[in-house]
Amino acid sequence: MSEETKKTSEEQEAEKEIPVTDGDQEEENLTPEGEDLPEEENNTPGEEAASEDKKEEKSKASFFGKKKKDKSEQKVEELTDRLKRTMAEFDNFRKRTEKEKSSMYIIGAKEIVEKILPVVDNFERGLAQAQEGDAFADGMKMIYKQLTTTLDELGVKPIEAVGKEFNPDFHNAVMHVEDEEVGENIVVEEFQKGYTYKDFVVRHSMVKVAN
Repeated sequence: MSEETKKTSEEQEAEKEIPVTDGDQEEENLTPEGEDLPEEENNTPGEEAASEDKKEEKSKASFFGKKKKDKSEQKVEELTDRLKRTMAEFDNFRKRTEKEKSSMYIIGAKEIVEKILPVVDNFERGLAQAQEGDAFADGMKMIYKQLTTTLDELGVKPIEAVGKEFNPDFHNAVMHVEDEEVGENIVVEEFQKGYTYKDFVVRHSMVKVAN
């Protein structure tokens, strides 16, 4: 065996006996890119369980808090609806009461007007027969004027009849006449004056109508 060959063998044996250094170990712990491998998390099983419990408690608190809020909102809506219904019922009651009061007032007023109208009729008959220039007739005219003015201010109005078209809502035809000079269904004569109180007929006009 030559010295060169022998030397090579001795070198190979020497390389086998060389121990691995710390530098070599550090190189083995490096990643291919030269970065250290990530260290494993140090959380113990107890810490992980506590963390999970906190998450669960937070989730439950959020759920029950939302549920409590939903119930509160629902309660507010129920109270609001109840208040609206109560206010609507009160408003209807108020309107109904006012309407009933108004109807009672009108009915009572109509009865009074009905009792006054015969007095008015008597004044008109007396004035029709009174002589002009008579002091008594002049006094009757003054009283009649005062009476009719007061009734007018209270809403009592005479119904127009003569020369108007017959209207069964306001006129009561007690006689018919053939008259070619007058249009058909026209009131030609009034026997008794009719009156209205506000929008209600207190007494229909008693009339003669042309056919």
